[in-house]
Order: sequence, then structure tokens, then C-alpha cells
Amino acid sequence: MARALVLHVRLPRVLGAVCVGAALSVSGATYQSVFRNPLVSRGLLGVLAGAGFGAALAIVTNAGPVMVEGLATVCGIGAAVFATAIARGFAEDSLLMLVFGGMISTALFTALLSGLQYVADPEQQLPDIVFWLLGSLSAVSLGQIPRLALVFAVGFGLLLACGRMLDAMALGDDEARSLGVPVAVVRGVVLLAATVMAAVTVSVVGMIGWVGLVVPHLARLLVGGRAVPLLGTSAVVGAGFMLACDDVARAASAQELPVGIVTDVLGVVAFLVVLRLRGRAWA
Repeated sequence: MARALVLHVRLPRVLGAVCVGAALSVSGATYQSVFRNPLVSRGLLGVLAGAGFGAALAIVTNAGPVMVEGLATVCGIGAAVFATAIARGFAEDSLLMLVFGGMISTALFTALLSGLQYVADPEQQLPDIVFWLLGSLSAVSLGQIPRLALVFAVGFGLLLACGRMLDAMALGDDEARSLGVPVAVVRGVVLLAATVMAAVTVSVVGMIGWVGLVVPHLARLLVGGRAVPLLGTSAVVGAGFMLACDDVARAASAQELPVGIVTDVLGVVAFLVVLRLRGRAWA
């Protein structure tokens, strides 16, 4: 009984929290570095809205749990590709147009998600969609861990390999080009890696907010803004933050809370603390 409890109940949840927290944090730090904006998160290009639409579509069509993950991943990546296509169609290699493209993609997939919620069965399908959108680690299985770990390892390795070029791009696109950095190629590679990490994570555990926004700020306070130390510290801090949030979600009440609610509450508190500390540094 003890072996079954540890291997099939506790261990998948702990490993899932570590992988999810690290992936979300690294993804958020990457987006903030590429867009040179500390308020940017992985939802900027419509990844969250697209993944939510894909999962809701699978639930409404009774496609099964495997298709929920598959469609969430595909639609999350598709939303980011759609935003990028809009940006390139109007002004190639423009960060501002990429932000506008993300806003359009988010609005489109949010509207589609709302439409699916409206037509869903209010007794069975709608509660499943709402629970998935809140985010939870309760359904993570041991068989999903290798896939999460592989996606994180590949994406993290690509981002670390581009670390010095990200540091150059932080100076501005023109300065990076003068140093020989292929800005468009590097931006595309790191955004693709961060988007895939975020989409796969969301497809498994649902919508979990604030981790990718708050943790990179905490890591930046600890190690500064250089890409490689920032990404590594974000992964470690993010894994610990998600584990703490999951513990709170299970212990806060007799009935387990969705971890997405806990990350929202603790994320707001942590973000206020970060703003306070950074405000003192700026002063």
C-alpha cells in the first residue's frame, strides 16, 4: 500500500509540479527577454487562449483525454503561429506588430472558447471545461512525466544555447545585428521553444497563471538579467514555487482546491513583494 501510494499517487504529482513549474517559469523568462518587457508572459501570443479552445473542443466533442492534450497542444502552438503570421504580414521582424498579432490571436481564440462554453452540455461538459481552465495537478499520471520532462529538456537546452545571443538582443535589435546575431532566426527559435513548452504544459494541467510572470522577477532579483543564469534560476525557483502552491492547494481545505487558484493568489502576493523590492532598488 505504501509503495502504491508513493509511486502512483504522490510521485507523479511531485514530478509533475516540478516539470510544470520549471517549464512555465523558463517560458515566461524567455518571453520577457525577447520582448524586453517585464510584464510579458506566455499568454502574449495567444498560447493560453488557443490551448483552452483546443481542450474545450475535445471535451465538447467527447474526444477523450488523449485528444484533450493533443488538441490543446496543437491549438496553443497554432495560436502563436497565427499571431506571428499576422505580424510578418504587416511588418516583418517588428516586436510591436508581434504584440498586436498576439492580441488579435488571443481575442479570436477567446471568442471561440466562449462559443464552445455556450453550446456545451451544462451538466457534464461545461463543468469539465471550467475545471480544466482552473488548472489542476490531480490528474497527472506517471506516464505523462517522461513527455513533460523531454519537452522541457529539449526546450531548455535550446534556450541555454541561445543565451549569449539573447543577452546581445537585450541591447536592441540593431546592436545585436552589429554583433553578428541573426535576430529574426534567434527570435523565432526561442519563441518556438518557449511556446511549445508552455503549450504542452497547459495541455496536461490546464490553465495555471502568474508562475511565468512572477518567478522570472524573483530570479532576476537573485542573479541579475543575464540569460543563462536567469533561465537556470527561474527553473529552480519555479519548480519550488509550484510545489509549494500544490501543497497549499491540497491542505487549504477538506476538498482540494485547483492549483490555478492558489497560484493566482500567491502570485499576486509575490508580485507585490517583488515590486516593493524593485521599487527600493530603483529609488
